[in-house]
Amino acid sequence: MDNLINGTNEVSTTTEYDYSEVVTPCQAKAAQNFSSYFVPNVYSLVFVFGLLGNMLVVLILIKYKKFKSMTDIYLLNLAISDLLFIFSIPFRVHYVIYEWVFGDAMCKIFSGIYFLSFYSGSFFIILLTIDRYLAIVYAVIALKARKVFYGIITSIITWGLAILACTPGIIFHMAQEENNRITCSFHFPHASHFAWNLFFTLELNLIGLVFPMMVMIFCYACIINTLLRCRNEKKNKAVRLIFIIMIVYFLFWAPYNVALLIQLFQTDLSLNNCRMLSGTGIAIQATETLAVAHCCINPVIYAFAGEKFRKYTITFFQKHGGRHLSKYFIFLYQEHLERASSTYSHSTGEQDISAVL
Repeated sequence: MDNLINGTNEVSTTTEYDYSEVVTPCQAKAAQNFSSYFVPNVYSLVFVFGLLGNMLVVLILIKYKKFKSMTDIYLLNLAISDLLFIFSIPFRVHYVIYEWVFGDAMCKIFSGIYFLSFYSGSFFIILLTIDRYLAIVYAVIALKARKVFYGIITSIITWGLAILACTPGIIFHMAQEENNRITCSFHFPHASHFAWNLFFTLELNLIGLVFPMMVMIFCYACIINTLLRCRNEKKNKAVRLIFIIMIVYFLFWAPYNVALLIQLFQTDLSLNNCRMLSGTGIAIQATETLAVAHCCINPVIYAFAGEKFRKYTITFFQKHGGRHLSKYFIFLYQEHLERASSTYSHSTGEQDISAVL
């Protein structure tokens, strides 16, 4: 897909869809030229590091963690969500270099995988945030609520919501010839083109940025308040990690969402000459690539930032990679890797931060 919300840049050859009044060939050409050399290089790196990181998360969860908590269930589902997108990258790279040659059915499947990965990833990040909030702010009560069974049930519901959210995107994506090139992109009915474009843009903004950031700000503010009142020696590192999580998520997703809004209202903003339209198309490509690169960061900030996970990872490489390979992962160590204590400290009544963050 050239741009996932890019109906304004496409020309339909069918009678049901007609975008002849809003076609901007210079914008489509500029975006295509930019993506042909920028996207393949970046996506190749995303494929390698995202595949290694998320597969390692899955292996550690299966081999060592063995899904003993709700957090493990959510981490597994987040890794699966990222892997769904990663496995579609070869199709994406071929598409941006050449054109869409895989047919209309594969176009819908490909688009469905992208949106399913996008929505489910956002949902599971929200669930992980709420899980941490319950584990630290309501530590005693959460012991009964944060069970594996409830994690499985909420994960099934979450996947169902993600499928429901991505269904319209699948319906409106199709393979057609646009500007002498076969594309796989949005094609909205002409009569309701702006309404559907507005709907999808707002949907992506709300689910991809606004709602997750609202949940993060509320939950992590409560977590920080709880940590500052406790005597846990690891609270400073935990607070830093919280800020890193929020800042990284915002930096990766905010530019793409802003670019989508600018594209939606480009006429109202007087961005209607060829140079500005070309710049908008390139901005969509660049910021979208940055956003999806977040799947490489997820394993680091949600899995390997935890003390237990780092210990299991180093153990895995020592057993299966030998000392020569494991030494390259020495960054996973802290100065002292302590044996993880119980999730809740009965002696002090305080949450063990390393078991949650």
